[in-house]
Amino acid sequence: MSSELGTPAREGKRPLDLPVLAVSGVVVVALCIWGVAAPEQLQAVSGDWLGWITTNLGWAFAVSASGFVALALVLAFSRAGRIRLGADDERPQFSRASWIAMMFSAGMGIGLMFYGVTEPVTHLMTPPEGDVTAGTPAAADEAMQYTLFHWGLHPWAIYAVVGLALAYSSYRKGRPGGFSAAFAPLLRGPRGRGAAKAIDVLAIFATVFGSAVSLGLGAAQMNGGLAHVFGTANNSGVQVAIIAVLTLCFVISAVSGIERGVKILSNTNMVLAGLLLLFLFVVGPTVFILDMAPNAAGNYLAALPHMSLRTGVFGGQEWLSGWTIFYWAWWMSWTPFVGAFLAKISRGRTIREFVVGVMLIPTLVSLIWFSVFGGTAINAQLTGALDVLADTDQTAQMFNLLALFPWSGVTSLLVVALVAIFFVSGADAASIVMASLSSHGDDEPRRWLTAAWGGLTGVVAIVLLGAGGLQALQNLTIIAATPFLVVMVLMCWALLKDLRSDTAPVSAITGKMLAVPPSRSASRPPAPSGPSVTSAPAAPEPEVGGGRTGEPVGAGRD
Repeated sequence: MSSELGTPAREGKRPLDLPVLAVSGVVVVALCIWGVAAPEQLQAVSGDWLGWITTNLGWAFAVSASGFVALALVLAFSRAGRIRLGADDERPQFSRASWIAMMFSAGMGIGLMFYGVTEPVTHLMTPPEGDVTAGTPAAADEAMQYTLFHWGLHPWAIYAVVGLALAYSSYRKGRPGGFSAAFAPLLRGPRGRGAAKAIDVLAIFATVFGSAVSLGLGAAQMNGGLAHVFGTANNSGVQVAIIAVLTLCFVISAVSGIERGVKILSNTNMVLAGLLLLFLFVVGPTVFILDMAPNAAGNYLAALPHMSLRTGVFGGQEWLSGWTIFYWAWWMSWTPFVGAFLAKISRGRTIREFVVGVMLIPTLVSLIWFSVFGGTAINAQLTGALDVLADTDQTAQMFNLLALFPWSGVTSLLVVALVAIFFVSGADAASIVMASLSSHGDDEPRRWLTAAWGGLTGVVAIVLLGAGGLQALQNLTIIAATPFLVVMVLMCWALLKDLRSDTAPVSAITGKMLAVPPSRSASRPPAPSGPSVTSAPAAPEPEVGGGRTGEPVGAGRD
């Protein structure tokens, strides 16, 4: 194994992590059996658990999500922001445009399609704080500020801290072992090995349920679009068929590799989404949208402190449970694979560039997206052109709005295609990460294992839809994300301990990072052509729980 910075270290395919694979697989399969055998009982039990979590732990989601925002920004604009995620002379593999497109598609593309129209109008007619009259300009202001709150800095900070910790651990510290390797500063000895496996199991649980929610939302949205354009039946049977087709597509994409799969899909989606956005901006209420964007941005920033720490202690917990807490849990459940994916495509970037790119650029895109789609919907609702909420089926509301404008059949089909591609481009990354988590962090896990986790995610989505629809999916997502919240806080602690000991060379005169560490040879081999979450750029450190350098946790002992 090389100890040279920037030199890949690979010793063949890693063995399966049998304890992680067995525990996570058995529990997920058992849950599916429970959902098939007693769906009403599963729905009731998950509802009870959800009630306890939102009543007793809602504050934890609010405080931690805001803490992640603060931590990410402090790291970006402090001295640590100059540290490069890899060798000091390493540069990114992907262009900035491709990088942005891939991280946005994986991060939340499908949610923007589902909630782009529905959420702003729902908040307009049911104000989040109940302090303004529904359906008024004041309610519109509050609707947009809460919509941006749910899709702005907070969710991307949740992704950023996990992606940053994984990239730093893998590329700066050279630790093999995948997700749990980032906890090396905290976990030592035999107990550390057991804790590392528990962390990987929790990461798999969070990923399975987070992906299942997205699959359920995507299937419902596509079913609504097909029903609107072609008169297809809108029911669970059609949605199950859509889930099966989407699952097959993203499994094929996953086993084809990141280069051929995700990059092509993400770039295609960015172009198609941009065309749809531009079309609605031109044919919709253009001046209203232009007025809406800066007004919404100002209201969002002004109300951000209050919204960030709102817990509903004097009322409003039910609303917070259905919206804010669900969103934070959903984003957290996606962090194992979105974080690993962001790390995989961000090697060679500085911490500052990473945080700014991951947090600020998508927040700006969300502002534009909701100003166009949400602004158009709010304008239609306020002027009486369309009662968006008259159709209680959320999956149809986007298509009803598009029907007000020319070429609605074409734009509706484009929305269906975007939802499908958004999901495939995100879920294939989830399948690879779950296979990697159950293979000691192998960055090229066995294809059959990737396919198995992808197929199991589809089964979970189908079972939970039958056990209570989208509400059951949301309930299980919050429940699965609750223990993972603790994992994320510990990961931040481990990252801070790592950064405190970083010896990145910085010029004492200019304060800028030197291109090459003075103590290292300038004739270092070039960086590998393909990014890898687990390849080591530096002399590898002992892994979580100790043991021989470079040996996967539990390797040879399972």
